[in-house]
Amino acid sequence: MSELMTLVEVGGPVAGLGAGAAYLRARHPAAYWSTVGMPASALRLVGSYGSVMDSCGLTVEPSRLRALAVRATTRREVRPVPPRRGMLRPTSTGLRLRLRLAPGQEPADVAASAERLRHAWGVHGVYVEPVKPGVVELRLVGFDVLRRVRMPRKAGGGFLRVPLALREDATAFVRDFLAIPHELVLGATLSGKSMYLRHLIAGLAGQPVALAGIDCKRGVELAPFAPRLSALATDPGQAGELLPVLVREMEDRYDLIRARQGIAPSTPDEEITSDVWGLPEDERPVPIVLFVDEVAELFLVASRKDEERRDEMVTQLIRLAQLGRAAGIYLEVCGQRFGAELGKGATMLRAQLSGRVCHRVNDEPSAKMALGDIAPEAVGAACTIAPERPGLAVVGDTSGGWSRIRTPYLSLADAAARCERTAHLVPDLPALKPFRPAVPAIRPTSLTKPRPATA
Repeated sequence: MSELMTLVEVGGPVAGLGAGAAYLRARHPAAYWSTVGMPASALRLVGSYGSVMDSCGLTVEPSRLRALAVRATTRREVRPVPPRRGMLRPTSTGLRLRLRLAPGQEPADVAASAERLRHAWGVHGVYVEPVKPGVVELRLVGFDVLRRVRMPRKAGGGFLRVPLALREDATAFVRDFLAIPHELVLGATLSGKSMYLRHLIAGLAGQPVALAGIDCKRGVELAPFAPRLSALATDPGQAGELLPVLVREMEDRYDLIRARQGIAPSTPDEEITSDVWGLPEDERPVPIVLFVDEVAELFLVASRKDEERRDEMVTQLIRLAQLGRAAGIYLEVCGQRFGAELGKGATMLRAQLSGRVCHRVNDEPSAKMALGDIAPEAVGAACTIAPERPGLAVVGDTSGGWSRIRTPYLSLADAAARCERTAHLVPDLPALKPFRPAVPAIRPTSLTKPRPATA
C-alpha cells in the first residue's frame, strides 16, 4: 500500500509536467523550445556529433600526422574525422553552428544530409548556408516558424527594401527592388496574394518613392491606398492611357542620363548601360513602383479593337520591364494565372520578371508558370500548399534558389491608415497628375475585416 501511495505521489506531478509540456509545445512552441527543446537538442547534438557525421558520410580519413599521433599516444583505432565544430549559439527559434569542412568536402555534401541531421538531432529543420570558403553555418530551427509568423526584430529593411514575410529558416524575406527590380506574384483566391501586396504597399508608403497602380477589378484592391498613390487605373481603358505616360517618363529619364553623361541623343536606349543612381542626388528622379493587379485582365479581348489595345499595352509593359530598371521604374505584377495561353507577349513579359512568388494555385500548370523556368524542383512544393494556410508561398529567383515564406497578418484598415498618414510623401510628378486617384469618402476602418493570412 505504501509503495502504491509513493507511485501516486511521484507519478501525479510527472504526469502534470508532461501534460504541461505537451500544451506548451502545441500552443506556445517558442516558449517550449526555449525551456525544453533547445537544451534537449543541444545535448543530443553534442553527444552524438561524431557518430551522426560518420553515419551521414561527412567524415574523412585523418591526416598521416594525426594518425601517427593517435597510434603513438593511445592504442585506439584511428577513426575518420568529422568537420570541426564551432560553438553552439542559441536563438529564439533554434540553434546556429559553424562547421569547418574537411579537405575535399563542399557545402553541397552537408546540404544533402540536412534531412538526416534533422531527424538525428530532433529539430524541425536544418538549413545550410556557406559563410566563406571551407566554412558553412548550420541553422537549426526548433519548431514550425511558419505556423504563427513572428517577424524578427532585425529584418533588414531600407530604401527600396521591404521585409515582407518570414522564411522557413526563421530569417526575414526582404523584397529588394535594387537587386530584383521586377517580380511576378501568383496565387488563387484567398491564397494570401492580396496580403503580400498589402505589406509591400504599406512598407513603401513611408519611403520617398512614387506608387502607381493598375487594378482592373474596379480598384477594389488598390483603392484603399489611394491617399499614397500617384496614379491609379481601374479598368483596361485607363491602363491603356497610363502605360504610355510611364513609357514617356522612362524615355525622359534616359534623356536626363544622356544629358548628364554626354551621351549622344541618337544612342538607342538599349545601349545605355548607366542608370539614374549615377546622377547627383539633387537631379535624380524619384523611383516609381508600378503595381499591376490581375494582369490577365489586360490580356483579355472581346473584339478586334480590344486586341489592338491589348497588344499595345503588352508592348508597353514589356518595354517597362526591359528598360525600366535603369530609369528607376519597377514592376510588381500580380495575378491568379499567367502563361502563354493569355496571348502574344505573355511569356516574353514573364521572362523579364526575375522575382517569382507562388502562393497556393488551383493547378500544377499555374505553379509551372511561376517557377518551372527558374526552379523546377520548387513546383512540387508550391503544389502542396494547403488551403488552411493562407499566406504561405514559395519564392524563387533566376539564380535557381527557392524557399517557403509566409506573410504575417496585416489588416486592410491598418495598411490604408499608414498610406493616409504618409500621403504628404506623394512626390510631385506632373506627368502622373491626371491619374491621381480621388481619396474615398468612406474611411478604410469601416471596411469588413478580411480573412487573416496567417490564421
